[in-house]
Amino acid sequence: MKTIDGRQYGTRAELSARAGYKGDATLRALWAERENNGHPPARRIGRTLYWDVEVWERWHVENRRAGNGVDYSGNPDEELPPAGQAKVLGIGVSAISHYRDNPPPGWPDFVREEELESGRTREYRTRRQLWAYADAGPRAGTAGRTPAKGPNPRVALAAEALAAEPDRKAGETAAALAEQHGGGLSTWKRAVTEARKQG
Repeated sequence: MKTIDGRQYGTRAELSARAGYKGDATLRALWAERENNGHPPARRIGRTLYWDVEVWERWHVENRRAGNGVDYSGNPDEELPPAGQAKVLGIGVSAISHYRDNPPPGWPDFVREEELESGRTREYRTRRQLWAYADAGPRAGTAGRTPAKGPNPRVALAAEALAAEPDRKAGETAAALAEQHGGGLSTWKRAVTEARKQG
């Protein structure tokens, strides 16, 4: 980084790192398309290009938002059920259901959980959480990608708890996990049940 006229300037590599990209191929492509995407101008110092960091980051957020299909309108603190979350993110509600068991990287934890008459639960997240998730980078379930699959961290924690105290009742284990790690009791009950199946 360089300070020029009291402002911070960064190279392509430095901006790539700040934006969370591996390498600078994405930024090279964005620069090549600058006539179409409004990319901020660069300052050449020697043989290196530098960009005003504040100007570039503001542009980058807007550019990313322009094509991500996310609805940025509404009250940021409104708590939304799964159907509302899917609408904000521009994805199918089935993806939100899938995230419950296989959350993609960066998927926010729920702010509230509602017990339904069927015994199932409904998880609520705020628009602000969903916008932050969308702004953080490429998302699972968009642009032809399928949601990330992988071990559920709650199931792994439940398996550890069951191994540590195998004689403990499932409900007691779930309650202890909820108290220790946060989240709803029913969510942890499902994790304990799944851990027992896998064990």
